[in-house]
Amino acid sequence: MSEAVVLYEETDGVAIITLNRPERLNSWTGELGTGYFNALDTAAASASVKAIVVTGAGRGFCSGADMDMLQGIQDRGGEGEERPQHRDERHDYALSIPKPVVAAINGACAGLGFVHAMMCDIRFAAEGAKFTSAFARRGLIAEHGVAYMLPRVVGPSNALDILMSGRVFLADEAKEMGVVSRVLAPEDLLSATVEYARDLGKYSAPWSMAQIKKQVWNQLDLARTDALAESNALMVDSLKRNDFKEGVASFVQKRDPAFEPVTKN
Repeated sequence: MSEAVVLYEETDGVAIITLNRPERLNSWTGELGTGYFNALDTAAASASVKAIVVTGAGRGFCSGADMDMLQGIQDRGGEGEERPQHRDERHDYALSIPKPVVAAINGACAGLGFVHAMMCDIRFAAEGAKFTSAFARRGLIAEHGVAYMLPRVVGPSNALDILMSGRVFLADEAKEMGVVSRVLAPEDLLSATVEYARDLGKYSAPWSMAQIKKQVWNQLDLARTDALAESNALMVDSLKRNDFKEGVASFVQKRDPAFEPVTKN
């Protein structure tokens, strides 16, 4: 993986993926996208990784699509931009990873960067971090699934405000609307996010987290009765698993659990 665009490291059960084009506020290119998805695959396949943190190098998280790339699309009149939905074109790809993906939004989060932040399961932000969808102000629509995800996270009214206005809003308002769960001092953001991710992997069963992630995102469009039936079947399965025995035993014995790992091959 090229260190010029994406950095990857594993520490104490956490994979840290860093978008690394700080001179361009980590703007999105095809190379960066491939590196990001490769990093997600590496983390998903690693038995030692229990949770994933995504952040940006320098002052930004991701400022959106690289302007040179956008100008190239403009010059072609948008021709040739329809592509098959293989992995590198699926901007909701993080949702398919069976491990929690936590965004540490350290700065500018715009356009396609905003899309990828919304495709993470949980988002923390640095104080003063700037957010914008930007699409409507570029003559575009709500791209790459964000029109599906955003109203389910913040409600239709807040989603329409964010998407139609394309306005800039800061981390405190993002928390108020539900875009992010926590706002932290910039110097504490990454360490606090990694600590949170480490605790997920330390105390929660990886299989349970994978199933809960699927339940939350997949059941958004299910009828209540169908969601209940699916959850009841999963519950029966979970009661038969070694993780359930270990979860009870570790609680009774007052020790940290030793759950089985989960990988995606």
